[in-house]
Amino acid sequence: MTPTLVRQHRSHAECVPRVDLCARARDWSEIQERMLVPLYEAVYERLEVGPATRLLGLRCGSGLALLMAASRGATVTGVDSCRERLALARERLLPDAPRGGCRGRGTRARATARLLDGAPGDAADAETAGYTLVTVFEPVGCLAGDSEGLAEQLAAALPPARRGAAVVLAGWGPPERCATSSVLRAARKPADPLPGGRGWRPARRDDLEEVAQRAGLKPDGSGRVACPFGYADVDSAVRGLLSTGLFDTAMAATDARQVDKELTEALHPHRRQDGTVWMPNVFRYLIARVP
Repeated sequence: MTPTLVRQHRSHAECVPRVDLCARARDWSEIQERMLVPLYEAVYERLEVGPATRLLGLRCGSGLALLMAASRGATVTGVDSCRERLALARERLLPDAPRGGCRGRGTRARATARLLDGAPGDAADAETAGYTLVTVFEPVGCLAGDSEGLAEQLAAALPPARRGAAVVLAGWGPPERCATSSVLRAARKPADPLPGGRGWRPARRDDLEEVAQRAGLKPDGSGRVACPFGYADVDSAVRGLLSTGLFDTAMAATDARQVDKELTEALHPHRRQDGTVWMPNVFRYLIARVP
């Protein structure tokens, strides 16, 4: 079942839905996060991630991308401000660490890892400095303002990175190449009444380059990766998509039940005869370098 949500009656600009954060983190970890595995694999293959890699993952979430890098022999550090997702990352990467927060069913594996609860700038004080690779796999270019502050966060996190280290940013591909774009539009209309509401907007060609430029990075290549979203059924699709947070403004403007209804209707064209849901998508990544 979709977690129960309660609206907070504050100013429109501040109005956000309350959710069961542990349930949302588990839905992200168990349903949605795997949709980006082709993106992680393509980046790691291109950059030859291995034992010599010291990786810093900003907005690392529940740690699947870090786990994949660690399985290649990389030393990984993850930073995230969502304690619920970070708790699941600890279960995956540090299975012998004291438990706390949310419990999930993620794959557990021993890894050389360090996880930090806080802002990207906190990585500057991490013990595993000298990063050769910095990643921000949380896609930008889908919500109005979703890249705001990212350049500043990157700049704060980069001092411990080596000169010439690769920095990878990820974003949504062109709307015409992303079947999920039609579903995400369901988040736009309810969000319109909120001043400054972060509703859906089409990805722009230079979203990632603009962030890199503001952070003082030098672009050094890019690529596109097919990342289809596939779900066992409509309920799983709704839970997975809601776990991204892309529908929060819409839920704040109306209510969870209405957003569930509109999201279910938007998913109908993507439902196959066996009840599964399938949406082909293309994501884009940019490689930049620390000067």
